[in-house]
Amino acid sequence: MRYYELEIKQRIEFIQDIIESAGAKGIVYGNSGGKDSVLTGILCKKACDNTVGLIMPCGSKQNYRTDMDHAKLIADQFNIAFRIIDLSEAKNEMIKTIGEKTQLNDSSITNLAPRLRMISLYTVAASENLLVAGTDNRSEIYMGYFTKWGDGACDFNPIADLTVSEIYEFLRYLGVPDFIINKAPSAGLFDGQTDEIDMGITYDSIDRFLLKGEIDEHDRVILEKFHTSSDHKRRMPPCSSTRN
Repeated sequence: MRYYELEIKQRIEFIQDIIESAGAKGIVYGNSGGKDSVLTGILCKKACDNTVGLIMPCGSKQNYRTDMDHAKLIADQFNIAFRIIDLSEAKNEMIKTIGEKTQLNDSSITNLAPRLRMISLYTVAASENLLVAGTDNRSEIYMGYFTKWGDGACDFNPIADLTVSEIYEFLRYLGVPDFIINKAPSAGLFDGQTDEIDMGITYDSIDRFLLKGEIDEHDRVILEKFHTSSDHKRRMPPCSSTRN
C-alpha cells in the first residue's frame, strides 16, 4: 500500500530544503499542461507559494489549443500563477539565422523548442532569484527521451524517481481531471507527435521493466538501444584532467 499523503509531504520538504539552501525566493517551471508538468507544479505550489508556471507555445498548433487550455485549467484549479511566453517567433529567427551557417536537420530543429523554453525559464529564474524545477520522469530519463540542455536541465526535480504509471496514480490521488491523465503522452514538439510512437515502445512496457524487471524480447531490444545511446545525457560532460 502506498501512503500518498506521507510521500507528498516528504517531497514538499525536499523542495523546501532545496529552496532554503539556495537562498531562493521561489520556483519557476514549464507548465505544458502535460502530466509530468502538472504534478511538478502541484508539488512546487504546495511547497512554496511563490511558484510560477511558464506556458511557452513554440510553433505547433497543439501548443496554442489543447496544451494551453489544459495548462491554464490546472493553474486555476491549484491556484498556480502562470505567464505566457510565445517562443514561435524566436524559434523561426533561430532557424533562419543558424540555417544561414549550417544545414539544419529534423533533430536540430525539433530540439530548438525545449532549449528555447529552458533559456526562458533560466532567464526568468535569474531575474527573480527563482529555482527551475524539472519535469522529467523516471521512465523518460531511463530511455533518454528528453532534450539535453532542454527539458533535461533544471535546478532540482521532484518527480525524477517516479515512473509514468506512478505519476498517473499521484495525479488521480490529487484530483487532477481524467481528461488530462488519459491523454496520450506528448512533448508537443509538433502536431500529432506522441512519445510512444516516437520511441516504438509503450510506457506500460517501460514501467513494468523498471518496477518489476519484466519485459518481452522485442521491447528489451528497443529499451536497451535507447538507454545505451542516451547514456551521455545522464552524465556530466567529461572533462580533461592532466594534473596528478
